[in-house]
Amino acid sequence: MASVLSVNVGLPREVAWEGRIVRTGIFKSPVEGRVMARTLNIDGDGQADTAGHGGPNRAVMVYQIESYRYWEAFLGRPPLEYGRFGENLTIEGLPDNEVRIGDRYRIGGALFEVTQPRVTCYRVGIRMEHPQMASLLVAHRRPGFYFKVLEEGEIGAGDPIERVSRGPEDLTVADVDALLYLPGHSRDTLERALRIPALSPGWKQSFAKMLEDEGRPKGAARSQPAWSGYRPFTVQSVHRENDAVRSFVLVPEDGSLLPPALPGQFLALRIDRGDGQSPVLRSYSISGCVPGQNFRISVKRGNGEGSRFLHEHVAAGQRVEASAPRGDFTLMANGSPVVLISAGIGITPLLPMLGALAAESTPRTVWWIHCTRSVADDVFRDEVRSALAKLPAAREWSFYSRPDVGDVEGRDYMVGGRIDGSRLAAMGLPPDAHYYLCGPQAFMRQTMADLGRLGVDASHIHSETFGAEASLTPGTAGPGDQPPHPPEEAGTGPTVTFTRSGLSVAWDPRYGSLLELAEACDVPVRWSCRTGVCHTCQCGLVEGAVAYAPDPLLPPPEGDVLICCTTPRGPLSLDL
Repeated sequence: MASVLSVNVGLPREVAWEGRIVRTGIFKSPVEGRVMARTLNIDGDGQADTAGHGGPNRAVMVYQIESYRYWEAFLGRPPLEYGRFGENLTIEGLPDNEVRIGDRYRIGGALFEVTQPRVTCYRVGIRMEHPQMASLLVAHRRPGFYFKVLEEGEIGAGDPIERVSRGPEDLTVADVDALLYLPGHSRDTLERALRIPALSPGWKQSFAKMLEDEGRPKGAARSQPAWSGYRPFTVQSVHRENDAVRSFVLVPEDGSLLPPALPGQFLALRIDRGDGQSPVLRSYSISGCVPGQNFRISVKRGNGEGSRFLHEHVAAGQRVEASAPRGDFTLMANGSPVVLISAGIGITPLLPMLGALAAESTPRTVWWIHCTRSVADDVFRDEVRSALAKLPAAREWSFYSRPDVGDVEGRDYMVGGRIDGSRLAAMGLPPDAHYYLCGPQAFMRQTMADLGRLGVDASHIHSETFGAEASLTPGTAGPGDQPPHPPEEAGTGPTVTFTRSGLSVAWDPRYGSLLELAEACDVPVRWSCRTGVCHTCQCGLVEGAVAYAPDPLLPPPEGDVLICCTTPRGPLSLDL
């Protein structure tokens, strides 16, 4: 019978790592006697990063002595002390390829349920003094797993582990880990995993997204961009929407037929300023198009260098360069109701979505919810209303936060004020809808939180952010409000361009990866494992080629790149 060899606990501490301070609970040591296993952790234990490692579904981490012996031999290490893999329970038995998600076990006075495999995280590499450890755990199919505490009780070393029930769907810890992190999975297996009640919500969300991508029409989910890098376009026309917004219609310089853009996608632009100045580099949503002939972008003038240059210097007839349409912020073709929510210039990627729904005369229920200040700022009102008129089942909610004296409620807009949780609740939005959001970051954060409180499944909320995404640097301090800038020491290698940040810098081999270069420049980045496993760092490769070291366990789609384990092979542009 399986048994507990050691109970290990440890409170979060700060440790030095690669020139920064990391707060982590990965350092755990055996405890004497019996301790209480509680809903959130074992007495005396704690998690530093509760978003990734804490909560009731990840209350107790489990690792097997058989895996200890495997790694000791594989890495050439002497016997390792219990707790070295950050686990709370070091056990004998219960291998990852036999334990099922949803299995329940009695240990001492507590009842546990298996909820998910270990989260891939760079901190296990810190503890093991081996930076590739997170990748190795997955590649060798020895991740370990988490328990949820169903009944609190005392546990201790020497306690037998008794299985009291088996989880449904017959999917082991190793199976589920491979389903997310390794190539080769079937739709049937994804559906089976989603049917397991015990599987933690985060993993269900990831599998739901994988199913969602498989459910898109061919070419609509993370498809390879129609061309690599930039190609020349001519500005066919410039239209002044109001004092702050201008629309630019772009046609291919060679007159060739354009590939279709999926509603919601964007273009990365590169505009030569002449006089030896660095080019303008920015990404803009496609706000409209004539299929095969042109793309339209609509730009609000702000404090940024890119919008100012476009408003002040770009006129009809000018040459610009553009990437192929990119991005996976696109409509799901699953027949579900659609709710389009935007604020201000965040309307731009949603306009093509509404237009596509109107063009196909969809039977889907469509909700249009938009907030701007006044009629003067509601620059696409006529275009929106023309599209809505073709959708008999559509429902419109227009909000004006600062209506002008001549703006008439009921004629020009429906509600004075802003979109908020109480107003969303009063609309009676369909629970099975998919929500598409775009606008300022504060608006996005608040609206996503409001939808969550209304019970909307997180996998049904899709969003697009202007500029760079917020950083995700677990356990470390992010770049904060520091704007992107060149590194302290200039390199001499190929040029690396961060298009969303409008920054071009020279590569230097002293950086181990493109992620490290981005961090040195305070470009907002997102990462977790830093070894090419979790894909948190995945971003668009607009132009150029990269070399991987190590090779990722599951390569990203063509046109994307994992910056945590890549270096440039030459000049390149990243969607960061």
